[in-house]
Amino acid sequence: MTFYDVVQIFKDFDYDSFFKGITDMQIEKIIAKDKLDKFDFLALLSPTAEKHIEEMAQKAHNISLKYFGKNVLIYTPMYVANYCENKCVYCGYNCTNDINRKVLSLDEVEKEAKAVHDMGFRHVILLTGESRKYSPVSYIKDCVKILNKYFSSICLEIYSLKKEEYEELVKAGADSLTMYQETYNEELYSKVHLGGPKKNYRYRLETPERACEAGVYSVGLGPLYGLYDWRQEAFLGGLHGAYIQKKFSGVDVNFSVPRIRPHAGSFNDLHEIDEKTVVQILLALKLFIPRSGTNITTRECSEMRNNLIPLGVTKMSAGVSTEVGGHTQENPGEKQFDTSDKRSLEEVREAITSKGYFPVMKDWEPMVSCTKNYI
Repeated sequence: MTFYDVVQIFKDFDYDSFFKGITDMQIEKIIAKDKLDKFDFLALLSPTAEKHIEEMAQKAHNISLKYFGKNVLIYTPMYVANYCENKCVYCGYNCTNDINRKVLSLDEVEKEAKAVHDMGFRHVILLTGESRKYSPVSYIKDCVKILNKYFSSICLEIYSLKKEEYEELVKAGADSLTMYQETYNEELYSKVHLGGPKKNYRYRLETPERACEAGVYSVGLGPLYGLYDWRQEAFLGGLHGAYIQKKFSGVDVNFSVPRIRPHAGSFNDLHEIDEKTVVQILLALKLFIPRSGTNITTRECSEMRNNLIPLGVTKMSAGVSTEVGGHTQENPGEKQFDTSDKRSLEEVREAITSKGYFPVMKDWEPMVSCTKNYI
């Protein structure tokens, strides 16, 4: 059994009828519970629950303090390639888009890594376009080895791999994975992925499981909000996280609520969600899976990100460039999308501190390094 089988259970679920039956009293009882089941979680995503955001926020705040304290980890992405073989209608990297394509040489990767390290970052996400031709696993492995000299944690945000390929990258120094499903609706998934390897819905959906089996210790999940009904997407996204946490008890699960941002190409068939909805999703996820992390990216504006910190945020990006070689190249590759929060690392650190929280640049040491200190 994989998470694909779980999705099939809810393929014909009547969400509208379920939401119509939810009362204010039910929501109050759910918020008071210590442990929620999947239907409690779905109820917290209902229209009725919108009236109880404040109570949910207080509960989420206390849960986050219990499990994470006041620590907020800061990271930044590193784009090393933007060639892609997919035809995703919502993405600037779509292979049919006429954009500036680029792949960094290993020397350029090292230069970029050193620059990001010198800024103060110790946690990075390594990103490529989805092209085995221009950014094969061997290239990604070499990049990971270089980054491993500069950073405490290397997260992969690349195309879906086989288990054995993830094992190679974990051995090279990668420790975590971000894999957005984009949409959990299989029918819509086929319509927005017109061609390329990513069109295989099930293979992408099961990717986090292969990575966990290969040894990654942390997984970031979430749909791309705006492609489909947000309540259904958030529900299945939450179930995905619960499934991973139960099947791989030693793996940390982190959620993001990425909303579609302006990008090259055009795609207008959107299910837009407002900031209040983002808050409701994050709070419902925190109450459903208390040990899950919450990651707020620069897709959101600075004011929004600042206000979310006390509600359970555990990770924030800073100093972000979505261009290939954006920290060192004079002519970087095309950006994947426009960011909303363009603050520097120091500005984000100051914002976290002003909220009474602690910006964390490095929160763990690899086991090998710890062992060496005691030999």
